[in-house]
Amino acid sequence: MGLFDFLKSKKKEETNNIEIKSDSIECDGIEITLHSEQTQQNEISLNLVGEDNTTAINQAVHKAIDKQDVELYSATGGKLYQEQPDLEQPKPLTEQEAITIQQALSKVIELSTPKTENIEQQSEQQEMTEQTEQIEQIEQAEQTEQQQNTEENKQSKKGFFAKLKEGLDKTRKNIMGGVDNVLGAFTKIDEDLFEELEEALIMADLGVETTMNIIENLRKRVKKEHIVDPQAIRGMLIEEITAILEEDAQEEKELPSPTVMLVIGVNGVGKTTTIGKLAYNFKEQGKSVLLGAADTFRAAAIEQLEVWGQRADIDVIKHQQNSDPAAVVFDAVNAAKNRKADLLICDTAGRLHNKKNLMEELKKIAKVIDREYPEAHKEVYIVLDATTGQNAMQQAKVFQEAADITGIILTKLDGTAKGGIVIAIKSELKLPVKYIGVGEGIKDLQKFDAKQFAKALFGE
Repeated sequence: MGLFDFLKSKKKEETNNIEIKSDSIECDGIEITLHSEQTQQNEISLNLVGEDNTTAINQAVHKAIDKQDVELYSATGGKLYQEQPDLEQPKPLTEQEAITIQQALSKVIELSTPKTENIEQQSEQQEMTEQTEQIEQIEQAEQTEQQQNTEENKQSKKGFFAKLKEGLDKTRKNIMGGVDNVLGAFTKIDEDLFEELEEALIMADLGVETTMNIIENLRKRVKKEHIVDPQAIRGMLIEEITAILEEDAQEEKELPSPTVMLVIGVNGVGKTTTIGKLAYNFKEQGKSVLLGAADTFRAAAIEQLEVWGQRADIDVIKHQQNSDPAAVVFDAVNAAKNRKADLLICDTAGRLHNKKNLMEELKKIAKVIDREYPEAHKEVYIVLDATTGQNAMQQAKVFQEAADITGIILTKLDGTAKGGIVIAIKSELKLPVKYIGVGEGIKDLQKFDAKQFAKALFGE
């Protein structure tokens, strides 16, 4: 048995013939030396005389193998070649052995199949568990966000209610102060009491018609309930006013898409500012909003609307000053259609309710909207200044003849003693108050809540 114990290179020499010596074989530059006398086992040295040619090495090795059985190892110990004994042909299987092997194979397959199924089931179960955990995490995150938003909304509503209550302080004193003075001056309920109470309510801007209805209801209740204490009328009066405010009060529905909103009103009521605040509120609700600058007469009206648009990141459709307002509305409506905007809010020039030509212009604008965008939902909001009291009521009545008003926005309720106009508007005009403003901040315009307003008005 021989061992390959080292490999070494010699200088390159070309050798094409095979030369067999007593202790070595050389073939095409490959020399194999046998050292059988030096060790107990045959050792073979491989010397590369010529090129490092694999074919030549194989030929030389096989020549050496022809002389004796050898195992070839590299100097590092890895086996390079081992003489294999002749393979014996396997004996043919008997019939019984073949059956036994077949049964064994079937058993192995039978045993392995459930394991594979179990692995698949476990994999599916693990995947479902991971998906469930992910869903639970998402739901938890959404629930947390919803709770935070709810809490923020509560804080926002609470802050607005406090501001509303503070803003209505003068109105509350104006209404209830006069009422308390009247009731405190009487020891019994008679017609004189009702007459003075009527005067106090009219002075508090509840309006003649509204006041007369309230007094008549009080007379009936006093008689029916056998009330004798004048102070009891105070609570009854609050109930009557609250009933007027809450009459037909419904939760404000979300505006459908698309909607075109026309905002009208006299000069100085804060239409453009109100539009900016409205646009901001709707944008915060996730609606796509577009503004139309159809107030082309007032100096800087277009620029003012653009400032509000920039604050809320909302585009403004405009023309040059003194352009035809109906033309501006035409372009704004078509822009809203092309952009598929949820809401288009159009500003209009302030106009006195006694100027017939300007009121006719509103009708022209309304016709343009109906003609160009018949599928859009329409809203016409009139902005009224609460500080003008009964004059605001007269404005609304005249504007109602020129435009199909769908809602009222009452501004400047903070700090005025004439907030009783809200009661008169609700009672006489039968128009819903959509929004009220109690400050100059962008969030100080909020949806009108009849119950909240009644509570704030009477200091509850």
